[in-house]
Amino acid sequence: MTSASTHTTTASEGGRAERSVAVEDYAKAIYALESRDDAPVATTALAERLGVTAGSVSAMIPKLAERGLVTHVPYRGVSLTAEGRRAALEVLRHHRLLELYLAEKLGMPWDRVHEEAEVLEHYISEELEQRISAALGDPDRDPHGDPIPGPELSLTEEVTRALVELEAGDRGVFVRVSDSDPEILRYLAECGIAPGDHLEVVERQPFGGPLSVRLASGTRALGGRLAEVMRVSLTDGPQ
Repeated sequence: MTSASTHTTTASEGGRAERSVAVEDYAKAIYALESRDDAPVATTALAERLGVTAGSVSAMIPKLAERGLVTHVPYRGVSLTAEGRRAALEVLRHHRLLELYLAEKLGMPWDRVHEEAEVLEHYISEELEQRISAALGDPDRDPHGDPIPGPELSLTEEVTRALVELEAGDRGVFVRVSDSDPEILRYLAECGIAPGDHLEVVERQPFGGPLSVRLASGTRALGGRLAEVMRVSLTDGPQ
């Protein structure tokens, strides 16, 4: 659920205006849904992602529009403006840098960093963001393989395929996985599977069964929700 609390930034913090946690959460959610479907975001989809009622979304959209963050066409959906996109990418940059810092510098398991970053992302200053980035070597990926927006708030999304879409003989690199399901992340860690691992689909079981996947750690049966959230960059190179 979103919060009504606010944080105040100054001109020295990249010109960020005062924004509520709720406003930043909405911008980030709209960005994620727009990126997934490449279309205006329906209020029902936005409500589901944020865990709020459709009425709450309907009440918030005019406020976002007044701030110049979204455009809304009744019965079609809502889209981020250029300013709204910058707001979303700024929060994403904070979130993903924090996830990596918590994992690499503080040794927090990768299945726990998401919830911590969800809280902290709204409150770190631009100076702290820069120091965290520098301490990590100015990274471009978080622990789950998601790209980190650059300091100029640009982001290029890599073309990937869900593991579940691959066919026998397909080869690639496991590049990213959703950070929203801690149980999946724990399972992958227990199996020794991490972004950057090369893989090959050996066999697809019929009737929606799991895929037999060859990795450096051995051949495993991966299917269901797991195969849906694992993203792969296809390659013809050797494994």
